[in-house]
Amino acid sequence: MKTYHFKGILQNTGWKENAGITVDGTGIITDIFSIDSDHDVKPNVETYDGYAIPGFQNAHSHAFQYAMAGLAERHEGGANPDDFWGWREAMYQLALSMNPEQMEAIATMLYAEMARHGYTNVAEFHYVHHDKNGKPYANLSEMGSALISAAKTAGIGITLVPIFYQKGGFGQEPNDRQRRFISPTIDDYLQLLESSRASCKEYQHANIAVGIHSMRGVEPTDIAEIAKSGPEDIPFHIHVSEQLKEIEDSISYLGKRPVEWLLDNVDMNDRYHLVHATHLTDHEVNGIAKSKANVVLCPSTEGNLGDGLFPLRKYQEVGGKWSIGTDSHVGLNPLEELRLLDYGQRLISHKRNTYSSPQQGDCGMYALEMATVTGRKAMNNFTPEFFTIGEPLNANIIDATSPLLTTASSKNLASTIIYANDSNMQLGTISYGKTIVTNRTHHKYQSIVKNFATAMNELQSR
Repeated sequence: MKTYHFKGILQNTGWKENAGITVDGTGIITDIFSIDSDHDVKPNVETYDGYAIPGFQNAHSHAFQYAMAGLAERHEGGANPDDFWGWREAMYQLALSMNPEQMEAIATMLYAEMARHGYTNVAEFHYVHHDKNGKPYANLSEMGSALISAAKTAGIGITLVPIFYQKGGFGQEPNDRQRRFISPTIDDYLQLLESSRASCKEYQHANIAVGIHSMRGVEPTDIAEIAKSGPEDIPFHIHVSEQLKEIEDSISYLGKRPVEWLLDNVDMNDRYHLVHATHLTDHEVNGIAKSKANVVLCPSTEGNLGDGLFPLRKYQEVGGKWSIGTDSHVGLNPLEELRLLDYGQRLISHKRNTYSSPQQGDCGMYALEMATVTGRKAMNNFTPEFFTIGEPLNANIIDATSPLLTTASSKNLASTIIYANDSNMQLGTISYGKTIVTNRTHHKYQSIVKNFATAMNELQSR
């Protein structure tokens, strides 16, 4: 047993001040209590002068792309276009270079940095499956196993989303630069999925989800078949409508926009997570919300790639649910993701009330609830309570000695954390009942960064 004391714990109903949480040996919460002189003295107490908020859920990650963060910002002309498609060519080169050991070292560094910023779970949208020649490894999930091992070392939970990637575009065969990604048939993908499911057994905090790269990356009839006949008890992730060219190509090939086609051909529900969904009509916005499907938004990457702005205000008005991810990892702070998402909407709407519900009117609280509860769904966790007995303790600890927080009333705490916070105010991280970040430093930082540097020096990509 272990007990943590905090200046406050954020629950869905508001702040529980001067509170403690006790966990058992597996990190499961056994008690949530107010700290007072009458309460039994708990053994093995760890005390923080900080506020505990739920650990953030990173609902969309391509771990290997962390190795190229900051490297696609030189625009010196040449043959490649200065847009998403030019960036994609640089990404292909990195994907073709990496072996499983390097993938693990890079992912471990990334996941440790996620933990430092308050993430305790990641949905890993994983499509670098095969060896450098495009041949499947003897263990079909060799690269997936490397990612699971990385999460285990870093101490965070992982939902491995092995991706079905089949085409080079609508009606096009894959190109050679995509050779490490490809599963030619549904049966090939299902074998990869089962191998990935077996790899998840290597780590108690790993689980599995279904993933489709995109409408352009898999024959649409095969997407519909996977949705109909594939596993129905795990999340389903797909990139969709990220780029204008993708929509133009979809209309040319299918006679419909990507989300329009999904709404007409797939019986979506709340296990579906549509990543980006940047360019939507009002009909598509309403259709996603009505289906109960969720949208995963990655503001720092979407801004970096020039994707555009998701119509969040319209989506929220019809009850749409969303989560956040860091995608290519040009940004890793969940608080920055939430601010970027909000401020983009303010800039195009000229209004300030993006994050709130009629019942709350509290933007910070609403943002945390969406990022937490919908983010958990992406990991196949449907627990709505922030902290509750019987569930793991996953917490991001915010430094209560920060000047703005020491003077904030409880009704303003959540919004102060979201809107006036930076990584220096993120004091520590507890993942599955264990402290993995203390005083802003991951407890395995030295060994992790050493292995990361070795991998990067081998790749010579930076």
